[in-house]
Amino acid sequence: MPTEEVTLHDIRQARERIANVVTRTPSIPSVPLTESTGATVRLKAENLQRTGSFKIRGAANKILSLAPEERGPGVITVSSGNHGLAVASVAGELGVPAVICMSTGVPDRKVEAIRKLGAETVVHGDRYDEAERHALGLMTNRGLTMIPPFDDPLVIAGQGTIGLEILEDFPEVDTIVVPVSGGGLISGIAMAMKATKPAVRVIGVSMDRAPVMYHSLESGAPLDLPEEPTLADALMGGIGLSNQYTFHLVREYVDDFVLVSEKEIAEAMTFALERHQLVTEGGGAVGIAALLHRKVNKLGGHVAVVVSGSNVDRSVLLKVAAGNRHGVL
Repeated sequence: MPTEEVTLHDIRQARERIANVVTRTPSIPSVPLTESTGATVRLKAENLQRTGSFKIRGAANKILSLAPEERGPGVITVSSGNHGLAVASVAGELGVPAVICMSTGVPDRKVEAIRKLGAETVVHGDRYDEAERHALGLMTNRGLTMIPPFDDPLVIAGQGTIGLEILEDFPEVDTIVVPVSGGGLISGIAMAMKATKPAVRVIGVSMDRAPVMYHSLESGAPLDLPEEPTLADALMGGIGLSNQYTFHLVREYVDDFVLVSEKEIAEAMTFALERHQLVTEGGGAVGIAALLHRKVNKLGGHVAVVVSGSNVDRSVLLKVAAGNRHGVL
């Protein structure tokens, strides 16, 4: 595995490249989680990015690195929603045509938001992998440049800039808890952490419904699993059977991996809303769920939790909050 293709230098370069595009999000102290866990806890609020998730970091780093002849015909990606929003936003600002392919499992709100940013939206297939195959065909037929959602060194480096910000704002950090889907986010953060402060423990969290990276690590190779409906829809989808980077990076640099249930995710979304006035989608709240329900062993004394996104239908959030109001810590 050529891990040297994603280095601390790459992450620092990414930070300079995307500085005018992304928001430097705050690390918010969480008094209730601190009281609950006994550790000092801060929430890295990537849900406050202007596209509603961390994905704009990797998308911006990749698109801004393209040569003019690569941008010219346009870019294409496959997404469960948040990466598509990020690509559409960055491409729109640069005047680059963008095509976003999604499966029917992507919430209508995210599809419409992408369309409003000026991108061409293509909904194809019931699964992420079906949308991905369709996107690859369109890429070839139309001469477009692919902006991978996670398994790409420039995308990984862009997401790793979160790690640099956490280290600056919270130098005492000894544990970082990160949502996991395809692995681009946690790979970048883990690379930044291990290269700068190797003792930091990096903990991955996924929902317990078809957590593909989790089961792939258990089996020793990337797997293809059926998708299951989940509140954490942003974490749905596979990691690619031909995964080149993130599977190996997660296996090498992530210290532990835990799963949370739908009930635990719903409680975490409600907790974020009622105790911190933060809107979080299910995938963005899995790290909070892991702390609320004490899923992490050897938690440490200074914990950063990445809250990765806020793109949730209002009706879903209100329903979740109403159902959990009396159970919030």
